Amino acid sequence: MDKNEIIKIFGDWNLWDKDLNTGINRPYYLNKIKSFHESSHIIVITGARRSGKSFIMRQTAKALIKGGIRKNNILMVNFEDPRFVELNTKTLQQVYDVYLEFLNPQEKPYLFLDEIQEVKEWEKWVRTIHELDKAKIIISGSNAKLLSRELSTLLTGRHLDLVIFPLSFKEFLKFKNVDLSKRFEIVNKEIEIKRLLREYIEFGSFPEVVLGGEKRQILLNYFEDILNKDIVRRFKIRKSKELISLAKFYLGNISSLITFSSLERTLNISVDTVEKFSGYLEDTFILFFLKRFSYKFREQEKSPRKVYAIDVGLANTVGFRFSQNMGRLAENLVFLELKRKEMLASNLELYYWKDANHREVDFLIKEDLKVRQLIQVCWEVNRPETKNRESRSLLKAMKEFNLEEGLIITDDYKAEENIQGKKINYIPLWEWYLKEDK
Repeated sequence: MDKNEIIKIFGDWNLWDKDLNTGINRPYYLNKIKSFHESSHIIVITGARRSGKSFIMRQTAKALIKGGIRKNNILMVNFEDPRFVELNTKTLQQVYDVYLEFLNPQEKPYLFLDEIQEVKEWEKWVRTIHELDKAKIIISGSNAKLLSRELSTLLTGRHLDLVIFPLSFKEFLKFKNVDLSKRFEIVNKEIEIKRLLREYIEFGSFPEVVLGGEKRQILLNYFEDILNKDIVRRFKIRKSKELISLAKFYLGNISSLITFSSLERTLNISVDTVEKFSGYLEDTFILFFLKRFSYKFREQEKSPRKVYAIDVGLANTVGFRFSQNMGRLAENLVFLELKRKEMLASNLELYYWKDANHREVDFLIKEDLKVRQLIQVCWEVNRPETKNRESRSLLKAMKEFNLEEGLIITDDYKAEENIQGKKINYIPLWEWYLKEDK
């Protein structure tokens, strides 16, 4: 590849002589990456396409410069740039050599390698640079399993992982210029916060969707990009129609129990293909599958799993109609918030609970070896039969795990009830999001 062409690419992606758009800061992730810098490990950033990985890398680079790192000590490369004709370790080495030749960094450089999975056998080159202590390396990718498999092969114990999600509700409010720095502001802006929650539920929280117009068209483009670029092209899928049908089915049935064998009958796709394609969809972060809690491993593995989408806006656009499924959408949002916490804490595990009488609790949180919390999502709590059903299931699980308190997240109902010596707290979704300890 021509050196001058590489220099042109550098000029478009780096902060050496211009200010790139770094978007709105997401402090939580920036602070996490900053804490990672204290180690000598490779930092691995994963997450769904368009969730904000590239902007967070830029924000990290800008923070390093603000902290005293020279601009020419930082190199950012996006390997989805179409001007890279061939992507292999030779290209990586050439990019690195051209950087050293033209920028002449005086200290150990920071290398930001975006969408690294596009480069064939990238992990060998990254391992060599890391072992020779030539650079601090931050890499990103949109396929969890692909990266983890390659990393576990050659970089065991040498990397730290961070998964980027679309915006949390607090981040969403920040993007909408709602100031939550003072507690009384939350009270004064309650009506506005509730209105914005409806928008959050309808269109989701991919950053570009939150800030832009034509939201549904953007979401449709995302869906096509994730399937085509991250799955069909990468895994050489021939049955692309079956993949699309399966993805749409899942997005149309979020917060529901599924089995691969039942989908074989429903969609007329072999169970092996359903299982394989479901794995691809999960690896690219478009979907998550939640297991049933059981102390018996075999029972846990054989039970149906609940399916959730990375973004409810995507589910609304590709799957079902927004106005008819508020309860499922709210449950999906609660799942995503809990999943963020689970991925950041190695001692947390998230499940759903169901007993032999089909009483069900949406979320069970296990910390180390003990069940710590049970959470039910009940959007229509004003309907007595619904409220009674949800509270009875919660109480049964509370007794089984010897918990004194349980939580039910609602649309707009807030109360505290004592039943059979147990306490059930009801809290609106928007208020649960904004609790100070979250």
